[in-house]
Amino acid sequence: MSKFKTTELSQPEFESNNLRFITVKTKNLKGRGDICLFVPPLDNLKDIPIVILLHGVYGSSWVWSQKAGVHISALKMIQEGSLSPMIIAMPSDGLWGDGSAYLPHNNSNYEKWITEDVPQAVIENIPQSSPNSKLFISGLSMGGYGALRIGLKYASKFSAVSGHSSITAFDQMALFVEEPLEAYDNQKDEPNSVIETVLNQKEKLPRFRFDCGSTDLLIEHNRKLHQQLKEHAIEHIYEEFPGAHEWSYWEEHIKKTLLFFNANLG
Repeated sequence: MSKFKTTELSQPEFESNNLRFITVKTKNLKGRGDICLFVPPLDNLKDIPIVILLHGVYGSSWVWSQKAGVHISALKMIQEGSLSPMIIAMPSDGLWGDGSAYLPHNNSNYEKWITEDVPQAVIENIPQSSPNSKLFISGLSMGGYGALRIGLKYASKFSAVSGHSSITAFDQMALFVEEPLEAYDNQKDEPNSVIETVLNQKEKLPRFRFDCGSTDLLIEHNRKLHQQLKEHAIEHIYEEFPGAHEWSYWEEHIKKTLLFFNANLG
């Protein structure tokens, strides 16, 4: 029996580029949520990993495929043999304001949408996946914040975590969104920075990495997080590369995340 009151799944004869689309109605969003999926076009796939890939502010479920071509990169890597077959699930963030920050607020739970509903929707509708599929999570900017915070908070769910050009604390949302931060009506007892989340979970963290472009407006925040993690002797990978807060950077460096996840399948 489905967890969702309603589910819409795209028809294979009308799909292209190995992308599928799911819309489900969920109590966590008080309405519907969209997921774009890359499903490898190979036979006899079973229990394959699921990568949840989160977008940034202003975006939606389509941006990773239509602005970075992540599905094309993934398929090429699979065909070359450098990447094991994996599903890439690209959900909307719930479409609140300029960005929900993937946090619970305003009577909706954008965090549970990602941690509970998205994997369940994939497992219910994509036969190559199952409850035995390993879960990974990554994202860019606000999605990097969501991936790091959620992936580290729910350490038992995720085998590895990665962030690109990540917001590292909630107050940095003000750099991007029109809505005042007070409008998010945050739960005050919830850690809303990555370092707080790490320190709360430091005994059982999954492997995680993050990177940032050297001319990105968030570079100093990422450097600070890296330094804080070093001071607390938290094992992690941090890398800097040339580039700014832009799609050309994310198109290139998402490949490093996929390879990182591939290395953590065992």
